[in-house]
Amino acid sequence: MAQFDMKKLDTSDRIVAGAGLITLICLFLPWWGYGPFNQSGWGSGFGLIGALLIIAAAAYLVALRSGSNLPRNSYGPGVTVLGLSLIGIIIVALRWLTVPKIAGWGPQYGMYLTIIAGAFQAILSYRLFKASGERVPWENKKPQ
Repeated sequence: MAQFDMKKLDTSDRIVAGAGLITLICLFLPWWGYGPFNQSGWGSGFGLIGALLIIAAAAYLVALRSGSNLPRNSYGPGVTVLGLSLIGIIIVALRWLTVPKIAGWGPQYGMYLTIIAGAFQAILSYRLFKASGERVPWENKKPQ
């Protein structure tokens, strides 16, 4: 079993991991509703899937940097983390757009914090992806 060492994470890795942790906390906060009548992230419908993808991106990066034996895939870890982050933030943003906004009901601070954390994670995941020198999967195709 790999030992987790916080020193193995650079600043960008820590922010990506922190965004995942903030997203996990935000799942327990109100995502939509009005006053005392609100719904947490766990009951947000398809927005939960996006939040879980943001958390998965952070967990994957931390596991990768801590030296865990992760299964290999056909593309690099930079593409995986960036893809999970982007798909997650897109799903959460779509949920934000589809929340009913009538008579005072609407999105609440848990959803906004998740969107902000996911955006930070996606931006830094892109920086990590570019720094790794990986190519996107469709660029790896060889001409026939």
